[in-house]
Order: sequence, then structure tokens, then C-alpha cells
Amino acid sequence: MRVKRSSILTKIVIVVLLVYAVVSLIRINDRKAQAQEDLADLKRQEAGIAADNDDMQYALEHRDDPEVLEDIAREHGYTYDGEEIYVAGQIG
Repeated sequence: MRVKRSSILTKIVIVVLLVYAVVSLIRINDRKAQAQEDLADLKRQEAGIAADNDDMQYALEHRDDPEVLEDIAREHGYTYDGEEIYVAGQIG
């Protein structure tokens, strides 16, 4: 039985297909890495939003507490009459 030799064209096609497969795998890997970074960013955002939500829920549940009301007012820049606010590290 005699083995038929493949033509040069067949070899070129196989090499081209292999190169295409390798390049495709590299691109997929890059997209996967980017998607993982995006997921990590979204998880950080979710954690921040959840913390803000918890703070707002606490403020809502304790809206009649004078200390909570004072804290909320201070966060929005309110002060008592004649009170001066000093912030460490700021000049002016």
C-alpha cells in the first residue's frame, strides 16, 4: 500500500488554519481578562452602593434620632449659628 503525499497547498491551508486558531485563542483570552476586570469593578461598585444603601436605611430607620439628624445635616454642610468648622490639612 502506497501513502499519497499531500500537496503543498494542503500544507499551507493547514498552517493558515493553525495560525488563525492561535490568534483567535489569544484574542479570546484578552477579552476574558478584560471581562474579569470589568466584573471586579462592578463588584466594587456594588459593594459601595450596598454600603450607601445601608447608611440610608439606617438614617431612615433613625430619622427621629437627633444625633442622626445632626450627622446628616453636617454631611450637607450645615452648622450651628456662630459655629466655625476647621478641617485638618486645608488652608483658607
